[in-house]
Amino acid sequence: MKFQRRLALAGLAALALVLASCASGPRISSEADPQADFGSYRSFGFYTPLALEKEGYATPTTDRIKAAARAQLESRGYTYTATQPDLWVNLNAYMQERTDVSTIPTVDYNYYYSYRARSYFAVPYWHDQTHVSQYTEGTLNVDLVDRQKNRLVWEGIAVGRMARLKPDERAARIDATMAEIFARYPYRAGQAAAATP
Repeated sequence: MKFQRRLALAGLAALALVLASCASGPRISSEADPQADFGSYRSFGFYTPLALEKEGYATPTTDRIKAAARAQLESRGYTYTATQPDLWVNLNAYMQERTDVSTIPTVDYNYYYSYRARSYFAVPYWHDQTHVSQYTEGTLNVDLVDRQKNRLVWEGIAVGRMARLKPDERAARIDATMAEIFARYPYRAGQAAAATP
């Protein structure tokens, strides 16, 4: 029973990271600490234990997420180091059940027989038709923490509907979502000013 619970939690964490690829993509937001000296950051490492690995073990999906985050940081000139990095990277994901409720005005007809006219008449009446749908929303957080100050300096968040994907599709979606998150990170290693697009 305990093993099944851990397996379910591991699957939940893995599934939570695959945000559905709809036309608009996941909603991305980010926030930077205005007091942070981004010009002093040149290296990064992964926080231990990662929020993704709170059960104490990694999965192929968590490994892929770490690799995607590492690739994004290294493409911006940061160097990976496991000991004494300038920035700790922490990754977290969670799911929530959501409900969409939509109401649409609808017209229907009742038919009445008129003895005087000796025929049927259609009489319209209006009512609201309500549609309820449930879906799972996944959230992926990327936190960059100043190791010396133990302070969050940047956070990127992706929120979207969940989708069941094949392993190769899942890997591509993780990479794409991480790229969308880091598109909101305007800094490069050793540069205090935000990079211009």
